[in-house]
Amino acid sequence: MAVKRIKPNVQSDNFDASRAFYTDVIGLEEQRGLDWILFFGTDQREVQLSVMKLDVKAHLHPDVSIEVDDVDEVHARAVAAGAEIVYPLTDEDWGLRRFFLRDPNGAVINVTQHR
Repeated sequence: MAVKRIKPNVQSDNFDASRAFYTDVIGLEEQRGLDWILFFGTDQREVQLSVMKLDVKAHLHPDVSIEVDDVDEVHARAVAAGAEIVYPLTDEDWGLRRFFLRDPNGAVINVTQHR
């Protein structure tokens, strides 16, 4: 199992201000998103930041997304370690298999794998 990228998720109810800030001030490019999540980055896939309303399916905000190449293995290790799963392992309509767990500090981590 390998980690492919780690991406912070900023919660926002003001997408217009976020667009202006992350493109005009920071210099990132807006990339294709959904009505509840915006993506900003560069031509390097590993450089990405998400700005989102409350997660549309999990109904809570993940602080960080970690993309892996085997989400089932990470899920099994999380369960074996007794980690708190706050959103179950799910195949999402937008092409991700993912689950959310809480880290020891209380942060919600979205572990994902592209299908």
